[in-house]
Amino acid sequence: MSETIVAEYLGMTLQVDSLDHSNLAYFKHCATHNFHLQKCGDCGLIRYPVGEGCAWCGSSNFTWTPVEGKGTVHSYTEVAHAIQPAFKPYVPYHILLVDLDTQKGAPTEHEALRVFGNLVTPDGVLAPPEMVASVGIGSRVRMVFTDIADGIAMPQWTIDEDAEQPAKPWRYPE
Repeated sequence: MSETIVAEYLGMTLQVDSLDHSNLAYFKHCATHNFHLQKCGDCGLIRYPVGEGCAWCGSSNFTWTPVEGKGTVHSYTEVAHAIQPAFKPYVPYHILLVDLDTQKGAPTEHEALRVFGNLVTPDGVLAPPEMVASVGIGSRVRMVFTDIADGIAMPQWTIDEDAEQPAKPWRYPE
């Protein structure tokens, strides 16, 4: 029987309940700094967020499969007024929606395997303003993990120093 995971991140309590088998498994993979997602046993598509059934074919058959944590910023939101007090020292900060390099163009040319996460420094700390100002749509990022507690780490995004970056990534007008 799985145990509930309770941890604290920036002063907030995070909890994954014992009955939430998919998220418990997801965060346990992340805790080992390995990114795994569910691959449908019937249609073969990888899905995020994790869940009990395939969004494409409805099958409940799946296997956990390793996925490379690299991709391109598809969209983002820049938080300038943090509602949660623990985030106020970090404004502005980015929440990124990243198109993973894995499974691009499937199941259609307009869809991709997309994963959310905060923009952080390579060591997993929320990015400083100058880093936030340099990232936009088209920026290349890689996944890093922020250890929260035993059994849980958060997958987050940092600039991929080894990838070619756009000369000027598209950013929302200020």
